[in-house]
Amino acid sequence: MSFTNDFGPHLPFLRRYARALTGSQTSGDAYIKASLMALAGDPSQVGEYTNAKLALYKYFHVIWSETGAKLQGDDELASDTPDLKLQALAPVERQAFLLTAVEGFSVDEAAIILGATGDEISSLIHAAQASIEAGLKTSVMIVEDEPIIAADIESLVESMGHEVTGIATTRSEAIELAKKQTPGLILCDIQLADDSSGIDAVHDILGEIDVPVIFVTAFPERLLTGEKPEPTYLVSKPFQENTLIATIGQALFFHPANKQN
Repeated sequence: MSFTNDFGPHLPFLRRYARALTGSQTSGDAYIKASLMALAGDPSQVGEYTNAKLALYKYFHVIWSETGAKLQGDDELASDTPDLKLQALAPVERQAFLLTAVEGFSVDEAAIILGATGDEISSLIHAAQASIEAGLKTSVMIVEDEPIIAADIESLVESMGHEVTGIATTRSEAIELAKKQTPGLILCDIQLADDSSGIDAVHDILGEIDVPVIFVTAFPERLLTGEKPEPTYLVSKPFQENTLIATIGQALFFHPANKQN
């Protein structure tokens, strides 16, 4: 395999996965850096896999399982809340759920990555879904200028037991809606009806309240450049229902305000 040509296109999505897995961009990138350094030194470690994406995620999990949380510095750990420490030690069932529902791997592929059987992965996915959805009901604000997409998101969110506070189509509407009723989660498009920016709207809102945000965009790779702080949660358009459900669960579970045992 060619290291750059074969693995390069998948790195933005591995970074997304690592951040969702650890709950921290810094921690996720540290694991990826360690994986790439080891893999660059000996590319043959990917073994017999011809699927570059599968090989990359498989090797990432080799590093993950061998190092645990040791890649975090003492200073970072000292400032972590108990919730953030838990995020860095995400159990295997959430790994299985993320790999299949968010990253698009089949059950059999996830089994290869995690070194398990297909039946074990299916069982882990079911357990993870029950775990991350339990006790996480909240109010959701939708920022989306396409009426059909907004309606689909609203229906899905309500089917999960969440309350929709409203739908905004512009930056100014989003800011006013957040002031009117503080949401527990924001689902936000990037390009809005009046050519305003969903990113700017979220920036303004987060200046006033602390709330998890999921960006829904047709071009997630544009926000995964590594050049500046990036959103942890991205869902590609057109979205799959299971992907959005999984991401909502992860965003709520990993947010520090949610005290999980």
